[in-house]
Amino acid sequence: MKKQIVMTLTALLLSACAWAQGDVYERSKTYVWPTDELVLKKLDKWQDQKFGVLMHWGIYSVPGIVESWSICNEDWITKDTTRTFNQYKDWYWGLADQFNPTKFDPQQWADAMEDAGMKYMIFTTKHHDGFCMFDSKETDFTIAHHAFRDNPKRDVLKYVLEAFREKGFMIGTYFSKPDWHSQYYWWDVYPNRGRNTTYPTEKWPWRWEQFKKYTHRQMEEILSRYGSVDILWMDGGWVCKENKQDLDMPAIAKMARSHQPGLLMVDRTIHGPYENYQTPERTVPETQLDFPWESCIPLSDDWGWVPRPRWKSPEKVINTLIEIVAKGGSLVLGVGPTPEGLIQPEAVERLHAIGQWMRQNGKAIYNTRAVKHYHDGNVWFTGNKDGHTLYAIYMLPEGEQLPKQVSWTGNLPTKSVRLVSSGKKLSYKVKNGQVTVTLPKGLKKQSVALEVI
Repeated sequence: MKKQIVMTLTALLLSACAWAQGDVYERSKTYVWPTDELVLKKLDKWQDQKFGVLMHWGIYSVPGIVESWSICNEDWITKDTTRTFNQYKDWYWGLADQFNPTKFDPQQWADAMEDAGMKYMIFTTKHHDGFCMFDSKETDFTIAHHAFRDNPKRDVLKYVLEAFREKGFMIGTYFSKPDWHSQYYWWDVYPNRGRNTTYPTEKWPWRWEQFKKYTHRQMEEILSRYGSVDILWMDGGWVCKENKQDLDMPAIAKMARSHQPGLLMVDRTIHGPYENYQTPERTVPETQLDFPWESCIPLSDDWGWVPRPRWKSPEKVINTLIEIVAKGGSLVLGVGPTPEGLIQPEAVERLHAIGQWMRQNGKAIYNTRAVKHYHDGNVWFTGNKDGHTLYAIYMLPEGEQLPKQVSWTGNLPTKSVRLVSSGKKLSYKVKNGQVTVTLPKGLKKQSVALEVI
């Protein structure tokens, strides 16, 4: 009982700080367009999708705490004062022997995300704690070698990717560049010094070289053994050449694209040819951006599953998606499966509500591109990539009623205004550069997409 109380308190403590990470990534200041025609083609296809899911799942899901970060000794992390740092790490590593998701059902995941209107997925193959959600031959610190080892689906990554691939999703694999479980990264000879290597890489170049080889081989396992992959989403931007932690990205790119031609590489926050799209985290840029980007935002306050989440409403997610798409970006929504291996009912319910809106209004979201005049009050604009159709989306603030009329300046119709949901032609007037559209009675209390021709 005492042990259970301590675990519960630890979960509460660390869940509360899950969103309070002191350095939520700033995006790179500039962008370098790819030159590989296959990469450009895949990037264009990815920009059509607009809405995806990012799934964090690992040993941190057992107690429902912040993913990986609780074993890092940085000042912003709330400490578990019931144990020493090493005792806590031993407890954390030991969660591998408790992580036994016997209800693991990737088909249920794929069904829920398809129902939400999502078109691409990113799954955590390995987070910073080093625990692999695939049967890596480079380490036994994997789901296939611990409590779940006797399950026929122990090579989790295989079944997750298959379930989403069968539904036509673009496939993404999250991979953490740092690995805090590896002695080639956190070498126990030296004390921890935050998220970085415990040892100076310039003093121990042979050890860093071993970590590079280990990392390259694990990436190659993912990209060569699990079928087609569209996106390699690399986290841990502090692992970079400027920080004396050079992984040799040119070599990684050559290897990766030899197995997956046209692969999108997302080396987060590292400006250059291997950040094929930018990833502002938990935020939406203030203005429109003219290069590929994606806001990554969780459905609750946390990336992974926690016992008592604070959920965002479907309306909040829909409105955030509208703003992001009007500014030229995509939204990847964080949804964490439970320790048993399911998407919990509260998340499924919200995803379904989002999907209902997308099924009615998705034409104004999918396959669109940003337009020059993209915002006027509560109205946001997108344009079909064929350049012939403009969409005006009235973003209904949460808790408010739909107005009888919607007005905006610029982007004026010359032929018609129609409801995207039904194709119904609407009455409108244009005066002094402003259009006023009369909405029909009986519409749901939600944001409304209009086709403007």
